[in-house]
Amino acid sequence: MQIKLQFLGAAQNVTGSRHLLEANGLRLLIDCGLYQERQFRERNWAPFPIPPDSIDAVLLTHAHLDHCGLLPKLVKEGFKGRIYCTSATAEIAQIILLDSAKIQEEDAEHKRKRHAKQGRKGPYPEVPLYTTEDAQACFPLFSPLEYREAVSLGDGLEATFYDAGHVLGSSIIRAKVRWNGQERIILFSGDIGRTNRPILCDPTVFDAADYVLVESTYGDRLHDEAMDVKEIIGNVINSTKRAGGNIIVPSFALERSQEILYYMNELLLDKAIPYMKIFLDSPMASKITEVFQRHSELFDEQMAAFMRNFGSPFNLPQVEMAGNSAQSKAINNIKGTVMVIAGSGMCTGGRIKYHLANNISRPQSSIMFVGYQAVGTLGRQIIDGAKKVRILGQQYDVKANIVQVHGFSAHADRFELLTWLKGLQTPPRKVFVIHGETESASNFGNYLREQTGWNVSVPAYQDEVVLE
Repeated sequence: MQIKLQFLGAAQNVTGSRHLLEANGLRLLIDCGLYQERQFRERNWAPFPIPPDSIDAVLLTHAHLDHCGLLPKLVKEGFKGRIYCTSATAEIAQIILLDSAKIQEEDAEHKRKRHAKQGRKGPYPEVPLYTTEDAQACFPLFSPLEYREAVSLGDGLEATFYDAGHVLGSSIIRAKVRWNGQERIILFSGDIGRTNRPILCDPTVFDAADYVLVESTYGDRLHDEAMDVKEIIGNVINSTKRAGGNIIVPSFALERSQEILYYMNELLLDKAIPYMKIFLDSPMASKITEVFQRHSELFDEQMAAFMRNFGSPFNLPQVEMAGNSAQSKAINNIKGTVMVIAGSGMCTGGRIKYHLANNISRPQSSIMFVGYQAVGTLGRQIIDGAKKVRILGQQYDVKANIVQVHGFSAHADRFELLTWLKGLQTPPRKVFVIHGETESASNFGNYLREQTGWNVSVPAYQDEVVLE
């Protein structure tokens, strides 16, 4: 009996996470993510490398788009199995998939009109990758689980979800394969969070595994521990207020937007910043914040203590939710300094593009990045120092103050990843380094070999391996 792994995404790149586990005659897909880097987007449109109707189940680590964003396409093309994940992930993934479908539809229509006006065709079809109806077709397939609740997936296969400390409901998946009196344990790290961060509990540590698939988003660097996130945010707000500009925050609707509100609450309680309007210009972020309110059992003790003393940090009186596009556009007519938190976090779509178009050429304004920017995204172009960028089909000079707050990262760095792996009491048979750009993944693979002497591999896209 063979156990096979195939790396169908997030292999020497960061997004598009998809890993196929075959054992005991079953096929399990761990994550089904959307590619967000420009150079890999054609993979979103390509047929799945294996027939979707041959997949028995999907195991979802968490609800970020690069881990769940291709589920509607998978279902549309024939998948009929169950989608296993935590309750919070199931709720958030449904919100994110509906939002993604709407963006797909709007972007396709916008592209169609622009191409018709310009008399040209673009590199991608002028139809949405999937529709709202396609997204909704996924929802009946979700099967929520609690942390540490084992689920039997078939003869000799089971999976258990553990807290990854990355975003609300995020999981490390422990798959167990039994056959002929033998057993193999395979860990899928998903995205590993950091210890001692606000809101969430620390990542679960494991003492045994035969094989480990570990992310490496920040595998080639260390986070700057001297960086005081709250102080940096306060400095950006105060300097931009003095200049008379706006603070534009490209932010992921899941976790990052809630963390910003947490820090804003603390800054206001400390009287470190002036009163100002804060617009959460993301219906998706607003809905996800409601999920946070419903799942307070997942908060760490620091967050629980904050809520006991001050109430929910998500209920700031000066926060306004911009529900529809008219409310979003009206923000640009407000005089004085405001903060706008909008998606997408890598500036690949959504309302943030319109706020960038209105502010990126204003020296008085600040664009504050609080999340990872993958190679090939608009956000990455901006933080890499581009003098001009293309937004919504037009060129803009970059004159705004560009700030990247590294300390916000929800991903473990090189040392934190090593510390998590060293929880294993005996060396695993093999470690596969995934979910990192080529240089980051390769550097972390080398670092891990040097520090542990373990058997480490950095698989490429569509590589297939047979496990012992």
